[in-house]
Order: sequence, then structure tokens, then C-alpha cells
Amino acid sequence: MPTFETLPRFTTDLQHLTPAQRRRFLRVVLDAFVPDLRTGRHFRPGLRVKRVQRSTGVYEITWSMGTGLSGRATFEYGTEVRPGTPHVIWRRIGTHDILTGP
Repeated sequence: MPTFETLPRFTTDLQHLTPAQRRRFLRVVLDAFVPDLRTGRHFRPGLRVKRVQRSTGVYEITWSMGTGLSGRATFEYGTEVRPGTPHVIWRRIGTHDILTGP
């Protein structure tokens, strides 16, 4: 199982999501993101994981939050806590607006 941590801004952003949006994010992470990390191969296309432009080492994941705007979360890889296991640092979560300060 990959390890993770959250930056304070992510925690603040997460509190501004609706309960349904938080559940959707957790479902995407547990059902798709984590399994893809475990395989060590590429992320499935539906996650739309890509590097954030004009940044170094910051990536975004995009998913549907139901009606309205798509959900986005930014992350980076940190130093492994357990050897051979990816460590993810969650940076921001919300809509496209979070990309102004990923």
C-alpha cells in the first residue's frame, strides 16, 4: 500500500468540498489511483494524470464529481517511507481553480 501525507492547504481545500465530492475522491483514489501505483505501470487513461504545466514534479489527477466541474487534486512524490513503496504528497484538491497554486 502506498504511503501518503497531506499538505495543510490540501486539508483546508478538502474541508470545502461537499461530503459527496469527498466520497467520490476517496473512491477514485482507492479504486483506481492506488491500484495503478501498486502495479508500477502507467496510470489508467480515465484518471487523466499529467504533470502540471510550469511546475517541477507536481502532477494532477482529474475525475468527475458528478454534475458541474471536474474534480482535481495535485500531488507530488516524496521520499519513500517504506523501501520500494511510492510516497504521495497531496497538495491541493478542488476544481480547475486549484491549478493557480498547485
